[in-house]
Parts: sequence; structure tokens; C-alpha cells
Amino acid sequence: MSTKEEVMKLIKGLPDNVTLEEIMKELYVRSKIEKGLDELQKGNFVSHNEVKEKLGNWLK
Repeated sequence: MSTKEEVMKLIKGLPDNVTLEEIMKELYVRSKIEKGLDELQKGNFVSHNEVKEKLGNWLK
């Protein structure tokens, strides 16, 4: 499915009284989720334990 088709499907699934701002928010959130999943597949992430360690060091 092309990006255009995915956007049209998303918009069609929203209520008829949706605002332009709400549509933009939905598209933004979906874009960020897809980017995050892509980064995860590429192995570009920090483990939970690494985050706890870094936060622990920052909070000292």
C-alpha cells in the first residue's frame, strides 16, 4: 500500500467531524511510530538497562 493510500485509509477511519488539527496529529503520531519501528529494526535503540544506568549517572 502506498503512503497516499495509507493516509487516505487513516482519514476515512476518522469521524466525519474531525478537525484538520486532529488529522495532522494522527498523521504526526503515525509517522513517529513508523520511524521508531524502523529504527528498532535497524538496531538503533538503547536497552532499558542502559537507560537506567545513564539516568542513574545523571541523577548523582
